[in-house]
Amino acid sequence: MGGWAIAVHGGAGVDPNLPVERQEAAKQLLTRCLNIGVSALRSSLPAIDVVELVVRELEADPFFNSGRGSALTTKGTVEMEASIMDGPGRRCGAVSGVTTVKSPVSLARLVMEKSPHSYLAFSGAEEFARQQGVETVDNEYFITEDNVGMLKLAKEANTILFDYRIPTHGLDTCSAAVDSPLVMNGLPISVYAPETVGCAVVDSKGRCAAATSTGGLMNKMTGRIGDSPLIGAGTYACELCGVSCTGEGEAIIRGTLAREVAAVMEYKGFGLQQAVDYVVKERLDQGKAGLIAVSKDGEVAFGYNCVGMFRGCATEDGFMEVGIWE
Repeated sequence: MGGWAIAVHGGAGVDPNLPVERQEAAKQLLTRCLNIGVSALRSSLPAIDVVELVVRELEADPFFNSGRGSALTTKGTVEMEASIMDGPGRRCGAVSGVTTVKSPVSLARLVMEKSPHSYLAFSGAEEFARQQGVETVDNEYFITEDNVGMLKLAKEANTILFDYRIPTHGLDTCSAAVDSPLVMNGLPISVYAPETVGCAVVDSKGRCAAATSTGGLMNKMTGRIGDSPLIGAGTYACELCGVSCTGEGEAIIRGTLAREVAAVMEYKGFGLQQAVDYVVKERLDQGKAGLIAVSKDGEVAFGYNCVGMFRGCATEDGFMEVGIWE
């Protein structure tokens, strides 16, 4: 096959009752970000630059849960996290507990390139951001009115809420009956629709990269770290493929989901889509999640085990698709 390819996502697990105008807004945002990535790939930008560029754009838009528009902690604050990985040499960078950095994915890139470490968190990540002179804003910048309302609902229900755009009335989106609430790590949760953002790219030289960014869970405990910044869980890239995951972070962490895609390609000889299907089916246990992936040969693939995933992809031969449902 060969050639470049790009995949983006805005989260897995979408409420079937999501209003049509919100669905259209999601598709428009994904299309805009895909087009930015496609232009960059046509200009021969390396994969690592493209994933950063696209995820930065997603972080700047409050529609999905990353950067501006991030889910709020139980204290009403924002703690963001992101990771980025460059397949050649398997270099990576990650940040957690970021509260003032406008683009967490770019800070993760700086951790990879300008620090002796792979992962910085909380006050250390913020201090590093100041040293590097990246753009910072008050925590209030990331907080939207929608999210303040959803946090209030979450507190009243004493639960973790996933989707800040949908009124909750006993709905869930991953097909458990309403009278048997969804459970995460033994605790009931209301609406299952997390909206991490991510991008996976292979450039025309066959170099793969991936990046993932999120605000985490609505009403999460302060200090909670999900799968998005964890290399091998939410993000992975190597010489074979690039992968970005979304969904129930605790389940993705247990299944080392992103790395598993590469592992079954490497050790079982699976093709990209076959690897994705296998991992979604065999590695999530009771968890709900989805992922996007690209291969060094210019293939794109995605998979999920809940109702819908915000996603889009494009390849050098002119194929382009943006979707939510099956």
